[in-house]
Amino acid sequence: MTGSGSAEVTAVVLCGGASRRFGSDKTAALLHGRSLLDHVLDGLPHNWPVVCVGAERPTCRRVRWVREDPPGGGPLAGVVAGAWAAATPLLVVLAADMPYASEVAPRLVAALPAKGEPKGVCARDDSGQVNPLLAAYRRKDLLDLVGDSGHDRAAKTLLRLPHAVLDVSGPAAADVDYPEDLSGFPAR
Repeated sequence: MTGSGSAEVTAVVLCGGASRRFGSDKTAALLHGRSLLDHVLDGLPHNWPVVCVGAERPTCRRVRWVREDPPGGGPLAGVVAGAWAAATPLLVVLAADMPYASEVAPRLVAALPAKGEPKGVCARDDSGQVNPLLAAYRRKDLLDLVGDSGHDRAAKTLLRLPHAVLDVSGPAAADVDYPEDLSGFPAR
């Protein structure tokens, strides 16, 4: 198992998407006085480099911004762009609309063996859904599976990697789709 505080991990935070259901950029929406994106970033270990995939904007910590090429290719294309920008052997993938997801990022990394199988660890929420966008992967294995681009392919493609499952409950596994979803998150 790897160390959860390891500097061999890059967090890839997906900040794109049209936010059609939300009505505006949901990653900029305020939750208890801070943007959803800043909640995610602030909860990550400070020694992990962070690659944010999406349109650049101010954040609470230093990050590297990248875009999938061309933009708008979907979450898997964002994961691939982030993976290519990372320089570490391990990745943690998080969506910026999951404000408390970073709480489980170190546990996802700790559950991933240094080599062999599984090649990823994905979170499973209270409803039993496995989320490939709240997960830890070995960068090489992810890129071997997906290649140069994930454009217009489902994020669930990542579930083809042999993976373990980590049960995650409550707000850490919850995302924001609509403005009213913000009221479901306790202050932290």
